[in-house]
This record gives sequence, C-alpha cells and structure tokens, in this order.
Amino acid sequence: MCNFQGKVSLVTGGSSGIGRAASKAFANRGAKVVIADIDSNGGQETVGSIVDANHEAIFVKTDVSKELEVKALIDTIIAKYGRLDCAFNNAGILVRGPNAQTILCSEEDWDRVIDTNLKGVWLCMKYEIPQMLKQGAGAIVNTSSIAGLVALDNSLAYNASKHGVIGITRAAALEYAKGGVRINAVCPGFVRTPMLEDSLTSQGESDALTERLKIAMPLGRRGTPEEIAEAVVWLCSDAASFITGHPLAVDGGWVIH
Repeated sequence: MCNFQGKVSLVTGGSSGIGRAASKAFANRGAKVVIADIDSNGGQETVGSIVDANHEAIFVKTDVSKELEVKALIDTIIAKYGRLDCAFNNAGILVRGPNAQTILCSEEDWDRVIDTNLKGVWLCMKYEIPQMLKQGAGAIVNTSSIAGLVALDNSLAYNASKHGVIGITRAAALEYAKGGVRINAVCPGFVRTPMLEDSLTSQGESDALTERLKIAMPLGRRGTPEEIAEAVVWLCSDAASFITGHPLAVDGGWVIH
C-alpha cells in the first residue's frame, strides 16, 4: 500500500535527520523527491544518496519562512514534474534551555522559532494545497512534536510553535477534506537527530537525558529518524486513506505516562 511509483513528494528540512530519512523512504518506494532546505550542502548530500541508489531527487534551496521562496519552490516542482502528490512540511529549528523560558525568551528567538516552525508550515500548505486541489487528491504531513501535545520545560517558543502546527493542521484538514486533500501531523518524541543532539550537547544534557529516558519512557530509548520517516510515509500512503486532521505521536510512549 505504500507504493509511490509515479508520484512526486516534497520534503522540507531534508538536509539531515528526519527529513533526510523521509526523503530516502519516499524514494525507496518509487517517488520522485524534491528536497528543500536552507542548507545546500546537506540537501545535495541527501540528493546524492538517493541518486546513488538509482532513484530520482532534486534539491531546491528554500527558506520556508519567506513566502516568495516557498512560492518559487512549488512553482519549480510544477514546472519540472507537473504535479505534487505528497508534502512533508518538516523544516524546523529548536531553541531550548534556561534562556528559552517564558520570562527570559528574547523577542528575536521567539520570532525566529515561530517564523520557521509555524509560519513556515502555513506558507508551505498555502502553496501546496491549491495544486493538490487541482489534481483532486494529495496528502500532507506537518511536523509537530510531543511538544505540541504536552509542554517541555525551557522551550517556550518551541512549545508554542508545535502546538500551533497541530492547530493549523486540523483547521486545514477540515477545510480541504472534501477536495481530496488529507492533512495530518506527526509528533516525534526524542529522536537521535543532529538538531537535538547539538542542543542537548551544548547544554550538557545528552547523557542525563539518556538515563532519564531509560527510567521514564515505556520503550526506554530515543527513536531514530527512520522510525519517524516510516510513520510519515504511511500517513501519505493509501493505507492511511481514511485519516485526516490527526496528530500522530511517534514517541516511544512518552505522552502516555
């Protein structure tokens, strides 16, 4: 059921981590993959790994917080492939630590996180959905987080952005369901991605978190980018054809305790 032969998939934030894993997962199932990111080197590395596996992918440098760049991205996809079947709106940033608390968070950090994590998802949907409506079908998955379902400490703007992603996912899913466009969110838990590892290491928390997870989380470990990617691909596939507006936790059981 997860066959994407002849389909075109977009992955934002595809230069590393979950985005890279999802790009490969779509490609391995037959999709032509468009990778968008502000990191050209990482994006090209993702493309190279897909092409080396005899699949098709291109990279388009894009800052998802800029409307003109998002519009240009979608225009490029349609000009090259003529369609857009699946979109994984995954680009995001993480600002956490004591200085990210409510009374210490700077306006600059607030704006930067909200612009990328929330505004960026909205802008992508704004230009993806019209093309999918023309086709009469399409599937979108937006990256939220367990921080969109429960609050994480020392992460004010991140919490706000990820709760917001669930809100706009549900709103858009309601608006465009009758047009054949399904829109869901994936809510990863603690996953071994470069972004999270860098954040934890910079605060000296990596080893401490690993020990806490062994005790507190039902599955007792961090997830892998590939495990999140599998959930994304499934949500975009015909196997999930009766699912829309849903925030799917892929978190090893974090939010159930």
